[in-house]
This record gives sequence, structure tokens and C-alpha cells, in this order.
Amino acid sequence: MPDMNSEPRPSAELRALAEQLAAGRIDVEEFLATAAKRTVADLGEATVDRDRRRRCGFPEVVYGEGKTVEQMKKIFAVLLADGDEVLATRVSPEKAAALQVRYPQARYNAVARTVRIERERAAGRKPRGRIVVVTAGTSDLPVAEEARETAEWMGAEVRLIQDIGVAGPQRLIARLPEIRQADVVVVVAGMEAALPSVIGGHVDVPVIGVPTSVGYGASLGGITALLGMLTSCAANVTVVNIDAGFKGGYLAGLIASRAVQEVTP
Repeated sequence: MPDMNSEPRPSAELRALAEQLAAGRIDVEEFLATAAKRTVADLGEATVDRDRRRRCGFPEVVYGEGKTVEQMKKIFAVLLADGDEVLATRVSPEKAAALQVRYPQARYNAVARTVRIERERAAGRKPRGRIVVVTAGTSDLPVAEEARETAEWMGAEVRLIQDIGVAGPQRLIARLPEIRQADVVVVVAGMEAALPSVIGGHVDVPVIGVPTSVGYGASLGGITALLGMLTSCAANVTVVNIDAGFKGGYLAGLIASRAVQEVTP
């Protein structure tokens, strides 16, 4: 497969269409109309955005919850045919097992509930930035793993640091040298979710807070964590939705990749 992190190249179909335009066999209007149709794949139940990587830097991600195995197989087939690496989130173990029959190279992370189909990585390829994912507690790990899988799919180097919540501040102090090496930090926390603010006061990079639904009754299924992060006094903290490990990892991947571009001569 082509390198997902390289400059997007036009598909063979689009190149052939452009050659027809250059040769005068079709006019501009016909070229535009046909090209528009080839930027999507209409599968009936789903319409796959085949142009996402060119526009946004990364291909479409498959949200697995609510989709059948057969629908996901069809979507995977389009992405793989276009040379894209596959990432699917919120995939149950049963669906993952069925997908691996068709795609034995698929890797399932049962904690994150993600499926990834990778290509062979080019030897010596530099990572697209450095990300540290931190959990306040072990119970936050499923959301943190989703963030980690997403950021790795985007080509970043990711380090996961677990269980350093504010109830034991000495644990955070011991890991600060590692955290400070990151281009962006993702902090996953439930309950009162104070950890993003604390980390934000120790680092000079963006901190993405991911509130989780972990906690007893007054945590309100993550609402308390969300509001706590949104009212953070640390200026470098921003927040995504409750349990949104994918969104936290994706935003971190974008920030980290930009950080690398800025320092690359």
C-alpha cells in the first residue's frame, strides 16, 4: 500500500480521466461530473468518502457500532483498494472475530474495541510527532487505548502512562520527564477529572482532556468530569466529549503531525 503519511496521489482512475481531458476526448464539464462521482463509493447502506485523505490528510474512519459485519467488510474493501490503512472503532469481539476471517491481517484491540489493518511500515520512517496518553486510573484504560490506537494509526509515536491520578500526586511527579517530551498530551480521566489541569500546569504543549464515564453516582455518567475539564484554570487544556478516545487521539495526531512539519528543515 502507499504510505498514508506521504503526499496523496491521484488514483489510477482519476489519472486516466485527466489524460482524457488533456487529449480532448472529454470536455471540462464531463471531467468534473465524472471526477465527483469517483470521490465516493456508494455501497447502498454506506457512502465511503474516498477523497477524505486528500482533503483532510487521513482516510475515513469506520464507526463500528450499529454496523453489520457485511457492511464493514464492504467499507474495508474500498479503503484497502485505495491504499488506505483501516481503523474501525467500537467493534465488538464477535464482529472482530468475523472480520478477521475475511481479513486475517486485521489486529483487534479488545480493550479499545478497535480494529486496524496496517500495511508494512517503511523501514526508518520517522513518526509523525510524539504523543503521551495519560490515564488518571486503570478504569480509564479502554478510552485511553482507543486514543492510543487512533494516534498510532495516524503515524505518531505514542507512549501510554497509566494510573497517575491526583489522589497520588507523587506518581505524576515521577513521570513528568516523560510527559514533557510530548508534542501534545492526552489526559483521560473520570470522577472529578482534575488531572488535565494539573498536567497543564507542568507542560508547555497542548493538553487534550478526555472525560470518562467512570465514577459513582454524582459523576453523572461523565458529566461531572466534562464540566470539570471545561472549567479548567490551565490555559493549555482543551476538551472533547465523554468517552471520546477516538476524538482525543485524532486531534492529538493532527497537532503532533503539525509540530513535526514545523521543525523539519
